[in-house]
Amino acid sequence: MDERGRVTALRPDPEHRLSSGYACPKGIAMTEVQNDPDRVLRPLRRGTHGFEPVGWDDALDDIAGRLARILGRHGTDAVGWYMGTPGLNSYSHTLWAKGFVDALGTPHYYTSGSQDVNNQFAASALLYGSPLVMPFPDVARTRFLLMLGANPMVSNGSTISLPRAREHLRAIVARGGRIVVADPRRTETAREFEHLPIRPDTDALMLLSVLQVLLAEDRIDRGYLERRCSGVAELARLAADFPPDATADRTGVDPRRLSELARDFAASPAAVAYGRTGTSLGRFGTLTEFLINAVNAITGNLDRPGGAVFGSSPVDVERIPERFGIATYGKRHSRIGAFPDVLGQMPAAVMAKEIATPGHGQLRALFVSAGNPVLSVPNGLELEQALGELELLVSLDLYVNETNRRADYVLPATTWLEREDLPFAYLNFFYRPFIQYTDAVVEPAGEARPEWAVIDALSRRLGITPSSIGPLRMLGRLGIRLTPRQILSLAVRTSRGGDMFGLRPRGLNLDKLRRHPHGLLLGPYIRTGVLPRKLRHRDRRVHLAPEPIVEELRRLAAQRADPGNEAYPLRLIGLRELRSHNSWMHNSPKLMRRRRPHALHVHPDDARAVGLADGQLAQVTSKTGSVRVPVRLTDEMTRGTVALPHGWGHRGGWRVANAHAGVNVNELTSSALEDVERLAGMAVLNGVPVRLER
Repeated sequence: MDERGRVTALRPDPEHRLSSGYACPKGIAMTEVQNDPDRVLRPLRRGTHGFEPVGWDDALDDIAGRLARILGRHGTDAVGWYMGTPGLNSYSHTLWAKGFVDALGTPHYYTSGSQDVNNQFAASALLYGSPLVMPFPDVARTRFLLMLGANPMVSNGSTISLPRAREHLRAIVARGGRIVVADPRRTETAREFEHLPIRPDTDALMLLSVLQVLLAEDRIDRGYLERRCSGVAELARLAADFPPDATADRTGVDPRRLSELARDFAASPAAVAYGRTGTSLGRFGTLTEFLINAVNAITGNLDRPGGAVFGSSPVDVERIPERFGIATYGKRHSRIGAFPDVLGQMPAAVMAKEIATPGHGQLRALFVSAGNPVLSVPNGLELEQALGELELLVSLDLYVNETNRRADYVLPATTWLEREDLPFAYLNFFYRPFIQYTDAVVEPAGEARPEWAVIDALSRRLGITPSSIGPLRMLGRLGIRLTPRQILSLAVRTSRGGDMFGLRPRGLNLDKLRRHPHGLLLGPYIRTGVLPRKLRHRDRRVHLAPEPIVEELRRLAAQRADPGNEAYPLRLIGLRELRSHNSWMHNSPKLMRRRRPHALHVHPDDARAVGLADGQLAQVTSKTGSVRVPVRLTDEMTRGTVALPHGWGHRGGWRVANAHAGVNVNELTSSALEDVERLAGMAVLNGVPVRLER
């Protein structure tokens, strides 16, 4: 730090118990966000000539007054909240934002989860009885890793915290194992291991063919299935219609190679299938995640060393939300489209329609924190137009971005360097049992405040206690309001790994965690043999053929042809970049140097067919919209597939980002109700039919 108390450099921690000195380039570049001259450091209010500074009390008084009038006229269902991905990295932000909407009683709670991971929670609810019981690959012990739509060489794992992913993956091969990467693109991960090219949005078909081979050839763990699972016969009956020969035309996967892959997977002493955003964001995202779990289950690789394992958090991150009715799936349904909630979250893809559609429950006031949904939800232009119809739009953020540039207020939030934290949301996804508590490094810059403090101050003005837990709201009515740290301390101390206020002297509390600044490793491997304690279904079994999945399989079977047509012959997929994290780190000069052209990745044959050369400007058109973007010719793409990175299209108050504006890929994606995945309300962002022209 310098003499003014500013962070000047960040370095990896060589003594960190999990990363051993690894750091992502984006983490190292965080100093440029922390000290960014474009960062919002005072509350801003929209005036006649744009934003103008305003005091905190004036801002909160006006917001509360306007909000009270909206609630009085339209009821609590008129207010909503959208939280972006960085919000998940702050336990206090997450608790207070969700607590605010629950205290009001509104169903309008949206997050970036419906553009990312909610299908995995939905699949877990159907399989295991709780959305929070979600397995991940035991990379440290597996001998066969089948990855679909995942690129950990760039992302370092997702729904698994895996620092030094490159080393862990190479170790699998070094101990005699295999890694097969099914992806429409020869990604950074696929280049180093075995690439299985597949057409976009056909993962469910491929997995059904794998299941068909395993079940037809009796390459399954019958004893395990009899003890732990139900619906095996029904799943086998449904998969019988999808042998590799029958799906090859759609998937592009050679049936002989796929059959051998299935046999090798079953024969491995420790195998696991794993999928991420590439499989989450198709038309059958929840079904695909369900089938990944089914492959692991029928081969006996669920809750087994080297297979799919369940996290070993010392804090009860599953039981606590379940105890208070927060771990929901399908408890509510959206007003528009009747999509089920996932952990209380509604699909952000219908947010614009919730604003624009009159009637009871119409969204009239919206808070957006740590998010930029105009660049992340499908058909962002529709949402941008809808935001202009709101009676009140308030943003809590670090920047003026593409979403909040027309907000009534932009309120300055703290960075992770300016707050204490514990990675509550990730505790069950560390590849080894691990926990860490961190104190703030520096004081908040300018007038920035942590999101929870802003929400709490606003809630006091409205006379509510922002909490999803009923007893805490009752205490609030008695004038007792717990801070995030007090709630976190209670959660840690009363969990199975806690000290129970001294009754278990070897247990954990925050003071003990503070004495381990490099984190606390609680064991060499994730515990297995825990499935009986994890299952929440009344029959204590894994359900392999629940009715919603059976219906999805019937719907998939009815779609014998590709949904595209001659007007849109190519399929568009996303592309994750090492030096880009959605949209919010595009104002870092360090991450933007080395020329960062935003380009459409195209196979040379597809470019040649329309007369395009490398670097030329192309027009990409879908049924929803059209963008113009330079092309980058590369044989890493399979023919018929094009890829465009997400998070671009900058027009906000950040100068570096605007100078590298790029285009918003989600102007090509659809928010039509028929184009929103049914079981989790997921945005369909992969496999989008498009055409390419000069």
